[in-house]
Amino acid sequence: MKVAIASEGKELSSAVSDRAGRAPFYLIFEDGKLVEAWQNPFSVGGGGAGFGVAEVLRKKHVNVAVASKFGPNMKAALQDAGIEPKEVSGTVEDVLSRLA
Repeated sequence: MKVAIASEGKELSSAVSDRAGRAPFYLIFEDGKLVEAWQNPFSVGGGGAGFGVAEVLRKKHVNVAVASKFGPNMKAALQDAGIEPKEVSGTVEDVLSRLA
């Protein structure tokens, strides 16, 4: 299973972001191992960030996306892409232990 966690930083100790579409980073894990720290280009700029992130995560074959909070448009875009959105707070490391 591939999981993408919206994060405020690149480390496991980083906080899970409450701005899913505008999160500075997405840490992508496959079977519990970090495979990519993706710097989110949609973290700044105009509208449509949630749709853009959902499309990138779809192309990366992510199964589950985690953030503290998803907006309704991003949640719908993720679901349309076949990605399960999960709202969870804490650190990236905490979230990983809860998903295991």
